[in-house]
Formats: sequence, structure tokens, C-alpha cells
Amino acid sequence: MMKVISEFLNSIEISDFSATPKYQQLVDSIIEAIQNKQFRIGDLLPSINEVSMCLEVSRDTVEKAYKHLKNSGIISSTPGKGYFVAKNDVVKKLKIAIFLNKLSAHKKIVYDAFVKELGEEASIDLFVYHSDISLLRRLFQNLNKPYDRYVIFPHFKEGRDQAPELLSLFPQDKLILLGKHIDGIKDDVDCIYENYENDIYDSLEKIVSYLSKYDMIKLIFPNHSDYPKAIIKGFYKLCSQYALEHILVGDLSKERIKSGECYISLTENDLVLLLEKTIDKKYEIGKDIGVISYNETALKKFILNGIATISTDFELMGRYAAQIIKNNEKKQIEVPFYVNVRPSIFR
Repeated sequence: MMKVISEFLNSIEISDFSATPKYQQLVDSIIEAIQNKQFRIGDLLPSINEVSMCLEVSRDTVEKAYKHLKNSGIISSTPGKGYFVAKNDVVKKLKIAIFLNKLSAHKKIVYDAFVKELGEEASIDLFVYHSDISLLRRLFQNLNKPYDRYVIFPHFKEGRDQAPELLSLFPQDKLILLGKHIDGIKDDVDCIYENYENDIYDSLEKIVSYLSKYDMIKLIFPNHSDYPKAIIKGFYKLCSQYALEHILVGDLSKERIKSGECYISLTENDLVLLLEKTIDKKYEIGKDIGVISYNETALKKFILNGIATISTDFELMGRYAAQIIKNNEKKQIEVPFYVNVRPSIFR
């Protein structure tokens, strides 16, 4: 039995750095071991308690992994004897590492669409690096296995000049960038990108008749933000083109809002704070104060009769990335950007 446990442990790869649930990492490692002929039909697996103790994971984690494998018909169990490998014709899955710069409603939409499109064809490990380029470097250096594809949102609060050097460490033929391309990276690297400058210009131009009714248009662009500065450039360009009074707000908490102003909020936190300030002033949104939120979520169509949004198609971004992997393509694709006109800008 000790030999079985030793062979089992040598085949298991569980990372404390991954945001992927440990039970799923355990499932994927066992499947890979079967694919590599390390386990064959009839081989006895260590007990739940033995795996829990040796891998230092909870008993519930191991039990959930074994239950998943059993429901999939990959292993079976015999009362009083334990768990056995039930089949060895397991389809080999693509191994994918996806790196999100942060957890947000929008990133979840991308991730969920990506996972759904790939279905059972892939084993996906999720990592979150909080827009910290040093953390992304450490996560890469601590990967304990090679992957077929590396999918990255390259958004950084600081050290953006280091991005080309860091991203060049990843195998370029296996790299997919989401959100934007990085100057200094090979032109043929797969990329599903937003055109930030043109996107905000074109979207605001579609609603310029609403914007022109306000005395001042304010873009809330938080200090030390990981949002691309191209957004500011597109905003300034639009306001100059249509002679709209405008200003950049770096810290909304210090802002005194006034009637006749229209705010464009990039973050969810700033949107909440803006609504709180508006309500405290007893202003009416869509009449006294205009509100436009960057990035669509389902709730915004209902909040205060509807918050106007300008947004990329996050679901499509996830699907495009998955399709590149499924079809083994080389592509650079610009994701559509659209406007949802709602009462928060009516005046």
C-alpha cells in the first residue's frame, strides 16, 4: 500500500497559488495520471483519509474529488475495499492556465464564457494577480507543470514598462492576451483586444446629444488605476471635438458633485459612491446628475430605472479566446463595444 500511496503522490500536482478549487486540481491530476498509464484499470487508489493526510488537504476536498470521478465513471468503489480505477480510455484534456488581473463581475463573465465554450475539452487552472506585475511573475515562476495555453489579462497598476519582458517569458506560441495587446510583444501573438481610445470616443459620440445637455462631463479615472490611459485620450478627443466642458476626476471621495454634471464611472466602487453622493444631495439621476457606467452588468438595467452603460462584449471575448484554442488558430480579434442608453442620462 505504501508503494501505491507513493506513486499516487508523485502524480498529484496541487498548487496553493491557483484559484482553481483543490478538489478540481486533484480530479485533473488523477485523470492525467490515468492518461499517462501511471494508473491502470483495477489499480487501487489510496483511501480518502490517506490522501487527506499525505497531501495536507481536507477530507471533504478528497471526498468531493473521488465522488466527481466516480460519477464520471473513471473510478469505482467496493465497500470495505476502497476505490479502484474503472477505465483508462480517458480523453486527454488541454491544460490551460488563465491569469486574471482581478476578480470582478466583468472578468467572471469572460471566464464563465471561456469555460462554457471549451466544455469538457480542457482542464483550466485559474490564477489572480491583482494587477501586480511582481505577483504575476511569481505565479509564473511557481507553476508546477507546463500548460498547452496561457491566457492573460495584462493590466498592471505599476511597472507597465516591464510587461513586454515578463510576457516574453511565456511560450509565445501558447500565449493569448485578453483586453489589449502589449507593445514589444510579437505581432503574431494571439490577442482578443479592446480599442480603448476609439471605443470610448465612438460610444460617447452616439450619445453626444444627451451629453450636450449637461454643463460639465466628468470622467472618474481613479489614481493608480490599471485602466489603460487610452480611455482618457479618447474622452478628451470626444469632448474637444464637440466643445463639451470636461474634466478628469482622480479621487471621487473628494469630489463635490453639482447639478448639471454628467459622470462617467469606470469602477463599480466609484459608481456606488457616486449614487450615494447623489442621493445625499437629493439630486435626481437623469435630471440633475447624469450617470454613465463603464462595463455592462445585468443589474444596471434595473438600478434607478436604468443606468446607461458603455461596454465591451465580455461574453464574446471569452468565447473568442476559447475558439482560438479549440480550432488551434492564430488570431488578433477586436471585440465589439456598444452603448446601452438608459434613463440615467435623460435630461
